Amino acid sequence: MKCSALIILCLLIGAGWFIWSRKAEIKELVAPVERIAGEPIDSLHGVIVRYNDGFGAIHGRNVVDGYNVGLKYQCVEFVKRYYLEHYGHRMPNSYGHAKDFFDTTLVDSTLNTDRGLLQFTNPSATKPRVGDLVVLDAWKGNSFGHVAIVSAVDNGEVEVIQQNTRSTRTSYDLDHTDGRYHIESKRVSGWLRMP
Repeated sequence: MKCSALIILCLLIGAGWFIWSRKAEIKELVAPVERIAGEPIDSLHGVIVRYNDGFGAIHGRNVVDGYNVGLKYQCVEFVKRYYLEHYGHRMPNSYGHAKDFFDTTLVDSTLNTDRGLLQFTNPSATKPRVGDLVVLDAWKGNSFGHVAIVSAVDNGEVEVIQQNTRSTRTSYDLDHTDGRYHIESKRVSGWLRMP
């Protein structure tokens, strides 16, 4: 019994010495990647997703030729910049939080005049497609909601690209039942697209 305890103690001391002697190498392996706010981290159709440096970080407002694109590197700024750069679309109402992009008073497949886009409820008779703007309602810990752009629709799944989140890409299950498409998330209010 004493011999096995001595062996274990020697192994622990040896492991401790090994880790201590290699601490600089180990630190390099586990150190987080240093990023700078505004740094490109992904893109869709040439429109860049930028690093925000934290959910609540504010870096000023992005204004293009008098058009309010939004607070730099927030989710709203990315989707509005995507619609401006990819489609040349300027939303009639250029203000509001992410959740405000979806007008709960409208029925499925109607024009959302504040955004100048067709709006589809979740579920909808219309299938989401690449380029659609997906709106997520507010939730505990995020009273502003969230917006993203559909980057892929494939085999019962919808992938979105987004800014100001841990991951630039997220996938949701897409169900098609009784002629209606449903993005499987209680937070997804619906999607909008160019008319």
